[in-house]
Amino acid sequence: MAGRDLRALFSSNDRGVSTAEAFTNREAQWELVASALAEHLVRVAGPGFDVEDLEAPRDNVLVFHGIGGIGKTTLSRKLEAALAGAEQRPAQWGEPAWPASARILPVRIDLSRSAGGDFEHLVLTIRATLAGLGRPLPAFDLALRRYWEHQHPGEPLEDYLQRGGLSARFGKAMPQQMQSALADVAQALLLPGTVGTATGALVGSLTRALRERRQTVRALASCFRLADLLEAEPDLETLSFYPHLLAWELHRLPESKKVTPVILLDTFEDVGDRTHRDLERLIQRVVWLMPNCFFIVTGRARLQWAEPALQGQLDYTGPTAWPGLALSSRPGGIPHARSVLPDTAPPRGRQVLVGDFAPEDCDDYLARRLHTDGAPLIPEPVRDVITARSHGLPLYLDLAVMRFLELRRTGHTPTPDDFEHDFGALIARTLADLTPDERHLLRSVALLDAFDTQLATQAAGLTHQAAARRLIERPFVSENPFGLWPYYLHGLIRSTVRGADDNTDDRWTPADWHAAATRALAALGEQWTASPDRDRLLLVGCLRQGLTLARDFRLDLGWLTDAAWAYVSDSVWEPVAPPALLAAGAGLETAADALAELLSTLARRQHEHRAVTADRLTALTAAGLLPGDLQEMAVYYLAKAQRDLGRSADSRRGMQYVADAGGRLAPAARRGLAHLARLAGDFPTAQAVIPHLGWPGRHHRVDGDIWWPHGDMPRAAAAYKAARTEAEQHGVAGERATSQAQRAFTLAFTDPDRAADEIELARHLISGLTLRQTGHTIDMAALLLDAGTDHNVLDRAHVLREEIRVSGVAIATAILELVVCFHHAVRGDDQGITDTITRLRDLTADGDYAYYTDIAAFMADRPALLGSARWIEDESAVRGRWRHLVLTRRSRLQI
Repeated sequence: MAGRDLRALFSSNDRGVSTAEAFTNREAQWELVASALAEHLVRVAGPGFDVEDLEAPRDNVLVFHGIGGIGKTTLSRKLEAALAGAEQRPAQWGEPAWPASARILPVRIDLSRSAGGDFEHLVLTIRATLAGLGRPLPAFDLALRRYWEHQHPGEPLEDYLQRGGLSARFGKAMPQQMQSALADVAQALLLPGTVGTATGALVGSLTRALRERRQTVRALASCFRLADLLEAEPDLETLSFYPHLLAWELHRLPESKKVTPVILLDTFEDVGDRTHRDLERLIQRVVWLMPNCFFIVTGRARLQWAEPALQGQLDYTGPTAWPGLALSSRPGGIPHARSVLPDTAPPRGRQVLVGDFAPEDCDDYLARRLHTDGAPLIPEPVRDVITARSHGLPLYLDLAVMRFLELRRTGHTPTPDDFEHDFGALIARTLADLTPDERHLLRSVALLDAFDTQLATQAAGLTHQAAARRLIERPFVSENPFGLWPYYLHGLIRSTVRGADDNTDDRWTPADWHAAATRALAALGEQWTASPDRDRLLLVGCLRQGLTLARDFRLDLGWLTDAAWAYVSDSVWEPVAPPALLAAGAGLETAADALAELLSTLARRQHEHRAVTADRLTALTAAGLLPGDLQEMAVYYLAKAQRDLGRSADSRRGMQYVADAGGRLAPAARRGLAHLARLAGDFPTAQAVIPHLGWPGRHHRVDGDIWWPHGDMPRAAAAYKAARTEAEQHGVAGERATSQAQRAFTLAFTDPDRAADEIELARHLISGLTLRQTGHTIDMAALLLDAGTDHNVLDRAHVLREEIRVSGVAIATAILELVVCFHHAVRGDDQGITDTITRLRDLTADGDYAYYTDIAAFMADRPALLGSARWIEDESAVRGRWRHLVLTRRSRLQI
């Protein structure tokens, strides 16, 4: 953090600008550290703890992992400072859970390549930290001295410590303590001469004394592995076992000197990779052999030590050895869904994903990072844009701060628009420790909202999934186990990989991106077409991703055409298209643009006024970008919207065009023509079409639509039941729900008790579907159940009338007025009937549904004013049925 502050300080001539360390709250992580360390202290102090037990499971490590730039190193530094003393602990962090008498000795070791450390440096750093105890550690010191003289002949250890910065960091006590330890051992063995020049002889004498269990070395003899370590070849492998001696020395300290080292291993990703684990094996051995020390590891990837598959690559593997590492956690300790918790593991996780900053933390960081005269230098509108684009990634915030200063340095006053910007440095940080295949995969999956290993592999054009399986373990890949495709990239990483200038050696050209998009689109299509049951969820997911790819990269539609037909066939209308274009028809340049706009409009029509739908579809059909069959789809749904708006002549022309084309929607268009005949009151013409419709033309529903205006509710209900059954057989959920809603509506006139169950079924069938008009039909059926009662029928009708008005479906308003008229007729409210007929006359003034005023007159036993319908039966029969429905309801209610 201090380095970044210096960069800010040296980025401006304005002496009024102050830089401040802006460490943003990581309280949840601190609480995890405090809790885990408190548990560790209790366990180590327990009577059953044995520091020399090499078989007991280890629970002395806590891992924080996350994407590059998330703030792991800053967290590690803050933890070291907070553990060193309360005065260094951030104000928002609470008191630790361990007793005040507990002595915690933290030391942070940077394992990054830039720090230039190695395994020797790690071991010496741990020993140098313990120099603060003020006493020699003879077992370890003697072994280390022997190793050093063997591996670094002629190079004094003191010079190495000074050159490596350890003397400056920890003082010069360590060499003195080591010398004292050697002298004490020589004295105990009654050896003459200068110890410093006779380490080999001293070690030999001590080893013999240990083997012979001499009383003079009884203290060291209790470390029963010491003799074996002193006899072993003093190489790097042997050095990695020496920490066992340190742990033993720490354990036998008197109570007044007891101390618990907390060793923070930062930048663990630089230790090695999945193929080369030599250094990781040595470091893991240190952690295992020092069970009384607590280790906090920070790095980009989680530790894999609990995976049994690593047996042979590391010494200690599997969930039994590392129970805490077998359960990954999200920020705050929430279990990671990818983790497998063995039965023997404790109910906690010691691997924690470091999460993004919350928006308020981002703003706090930016406000405190730079200030002048006590006020934030970065204005709030700029902070808002940076926060939104950062996705909570601290590195992005820091890069944005430097960009702010750079803009000021050039004499430009930074504005929010200046931060609609991607930083190429994020790509370099993200790609730094990836293999070539993983880098290629990362760019490929940046094209996708979500993916699985198969989809990622196919999008990248690879022949094996190994790289994809490695990639999903990276911290910038998140998981939603309940998603169709479980994995997705961190939002900022994805947008940056796709949008920023990429100066890496293996950067992609536009042709590379286009080829990857083509592969990704083909892979999505293959997943959908290969699905044995053409799952609806899979269809919608493939359409959403496929439409985006086809639009962004101007790809041919291919399988998207068949998928679009499958989508509309179910009449469910989930949102599938990318964000809507700015205006109707604007920006349409390719068939992919047009198809995205078409499906988006069809889905949105359930939430918009029909006039908006008609305007969008008019612009779309005029553009002429769709292939023939999809153009017919657009014309058909435009005609439906026009019919709903009362534009019957326009609707008839569109329906006739589609019917004459003989394509997939020809039966539906013939049904549309039947509907148009019906709304004109020409029922014989509508009925004559039914034999030619079949299931594609929804013949049973058309039949029901004809008979309920005739007052023949049983016949209509039977037709709707047949329609529902046929829809179930074909697996079309939308049609099933619509037919059931119509059945409930007709039965609500004749049998309220039975209709209540039918309404409940209709509500169940529409659950999860987006069918606004069908929902209105169900609500009107519920009103019919209460017609003639005082159950707020008119108030509920008023609310529903407003909801229908918003949708712009004229027929729905007219049907609602029929329901209200039925209510007034049952109650004998002449004025209410007159008012309702007046509204109906206004609604049907253009001639469509004009016969509804006749039906209202039939209910009230009044003369029909227009007589505009061509009924299939004699008008007196129709009148008699409607009047009978009213009288039956009156009798039921005893009115």
